[in-house]
Amino acid sequence: MATIRLSVVLASEARIGPGKAALLESMRDSGPISAAARSMAMDYKRAWTRLDSMNTAFDTPVVVAVPGGTRGSGAQLTSFGIELLARYRRLEATVAALATDDLAAIAARALPESSPKV
Repeated sequence: MATIRLSVVLASEARIGPGKAALLESMRDSGPISAAARSMAMDYKRAWTRLDSMNTAFDTPVVVAVPGGTRGSGAQLTSFGIELLARYRRLEATVAALATDDLAAIAARALPESSPKV
């Protein structure tokens, strides 16, 4: 089986790909960065660095800090962050749908994983 991993490279050379999209989804579902990172078996600093790189790549933040209450402070996706994630996932689905026949043709000629590679 073959898959496509879509990475969008911006003019600034910043990227958004499957890992950053998964992190945004995890934040959307889990809440704070620490919980999102834990759910992905990622350390907090790596998650924060990825989120910060997205924040600096766009003219609108993807994630913002939220003031603490009884649960303490945290961060959440902005409306732009939610839109960015939706647009990335839509691009990913479109590319996969358009490439189904080509992926199948490529996968049919690929050696099994256990075969020696040259």
